[in-house]
Amino acid sequence: MKRVVEYIVALSLATTAALANNSIVAVKVDKDISNLKCGDKLIKEYAKFQEIVLYPQTTIKLNDKKANELNQNPKAKKVKVAALYDGKSVAIVVKWSDSTKDIQKGNKSDIYADGFAVQFANNPKDPNKLPYIGMGSKNRPVVIYLQKAVERVYEPNGDGIVGYQVNPHNINRFGKDLKKFEKRVDDLAIKDYQKAFISEGFRSMTEIKDKSASFNADMHYVDSKKMWGGMVVKPLKDQYLNLESGAFPIAVAVWDGKKLNRDGLKHLSGWIAVKLPDRNGGKALIEAVNEKVKGDIAKGKEIAITNCASCHRFKGAQDAPIYMAPDLSNIGGQTTAGYIRESIVDPNAVIVPGYNRNAHPNFAWYMIDDKGNRTSTMPPFDWLDQKSLNDLIAFMQTQKAEVEK
Repeated sequence: MKRVVEYIVALSLATTAALANNSIVAVKVDKDISNLKCGDKLIKEYAKFQEIVLYPQTTIKLNDKKANELNQNPKAKKVKVAALYDGKSVAIVVKWSDSTKDIQKGNKSDIYADGFAVQFANNPKDPNKLPYIGMGSKNRPVVIYLQKAVERVYEPNGDGIVGYQVNPHNINRFGKDLKKFEKRVDDLAIKDYQKAFISEGFRSMTEIKDKSASFNADMHYVDSKKMWGGMVVKPLKDQYLNLESGAFPIAVAVWDGKKLNRDGLKHLSGWIAVKLPDRNGGKALIEAVNEKVKGDIAKGKEIAITNCASCHRFKGAQDAPIYMAPDLSNIGGQTTAGYIRESIVDPNAVIVPGYNRNAHPNFAWYMIDDKGNRTSTMPPFDWLDQKSLNDLIAFMQTQKAEVEK
């Protein structure tokens, strides 16, 4: 049996171009990939990388003046993504350029790490109603695997070992005894930052600490190419995700520590369909993440200026207060046509919590009804006729940053 089995896939798409945008085909290998690492020969020889564009996250603005200044007018970023699987596990591999290698240090509070994350939709039933791309939404959870570049740092662990959290200069140890102490500190140190979270929207991210999310992550910087490589490997099926269908959705994010990127200040892809070539199904998902609505963009802009610009900001409309509503400047690069359509006609379906309501009480993005449910402050535009709706969606799909060269 050959080491790698590549399948010719009949995806039955309307056009072959649809597969090229937000879809990748996984390559099946006949070797266990659960312990795969960056730079392994298997990746170099068999990974089929697809170029994916990540757009700056502009839905909300970070409360950091310096960071915002460093990230003014950000451009979209090209990365390369590939997928491998062995029948039991899947590996998502990402490569992206970065002129500097930024490592987070435990003794610095103003230095941030380069990093990346892979987000999976938690078993979505309807490909036209995927979770909100920014950390999911209520009843549409996501699982996020995050890897950061950090130096070794000692922190007290769950066993209560705190005696080694002491500066070596403040202990009564010398010579070989001191070396033993320092080795023990190094053995106990956190050598890697890889975490798994489950989330249903802003400020709901919950770390999975009980080791029930089995996964492996890694990242490596290639100095000669000024490039990071990162990967996440996880089982096709666990208690959080079932990826054994014909295709499943992922999203990719990267952070640039030099530009003080962290939290929501990042570059983020839209939903990407990963096709497993030896499994049936997946056509509807692939079509959903690649749908381009046909409409009159000029008419759509007129509708947006008339109906959306008083609350939302987007290209050609910057009069609304910054905190009033989600910034739509990159909605065309990070969301599906289905998400835009649903948000227009039924804004209560997915509610983005927005800014801290205590800090910005005059700009609440939602209200709470008598039953404790959140309802959007945006009215439904379900009165739009089909042509006007398509025109508006077609215009919104043009809202995305220029891609850096």
